[in-house]
Amino acid sequence: MTDENVIVVSFAEDSSAYEAFTKLKELDEQGQVSIKGAAIVQRGEDGRIATKDSVDDNELTGTATGGLIGLLVGILGGPFGVLIGGATGLLIGSLYDADDADDTESVLAEISSAIKPGQTVVLADVDEQSDDVVDQAMAGLRGTVLRRSVDDVEAEIAAAQDAARAAKREARKQLLETRRSRAKDEIRRIVDALKARAHALRDRIETAVHRP
Repeated sequence: MTDENVIVVSFAEDSSAYEAFTKLKELDEQGQVSIKGAAIVQRGEDGRIATKDSVDDNELTGTATGGLIGLLVGILGGPFGVLIGGATGLLIGSLYDADDADDTESVLAEISSAIKPGQTVVLADVDEQSDDVVDQAMAGLRGTVLRRSVDDVEAEIAAAQDAARAAKREARKQLLETRRSRAKDEIRRIVDALKARAHALRDRIETAVHRP
């Protein structure tokens, strides 16, 4: 029986990420693990994540943009609005916070906090018979493995999408209320100005009537 997990492997030296990427592909070729998708990614100082190299389970070349890893890259450091809704960026974009990373129960936050600014890591979706195979291979490269189940990751992505939709509905509601409020203020201003003009006109008429 195998478990499908998302793993993030970080290293003391960024160059080790490329060796680890090659090692994962070798483990896949040997049948010790099955790679569904993998990528070498780097987080810039601006928080965005760039893919340096990638692989999927259709062929060990090409990109991982169509699978879970590509989705994760986009959610954790890319164009959130294009992927799962405009408001999601507000929800996921704040996940990386080194100060409270240890206290969070969010799977996406844990994965995000494992990719530090300026750091290059391996992000992969793998079927594993045992954690030991990858852990031992990465330990040989002084890599640290963070492992979370695909089920948990996908469940949180779905929850984030639902939250994004709710946030968008609330944003539209607030926008409409603001627009209506401004419209009422404008109407009140016009009505008050008309009242003032009418009052001034009445005063002029009364003055003219009573003028000797």
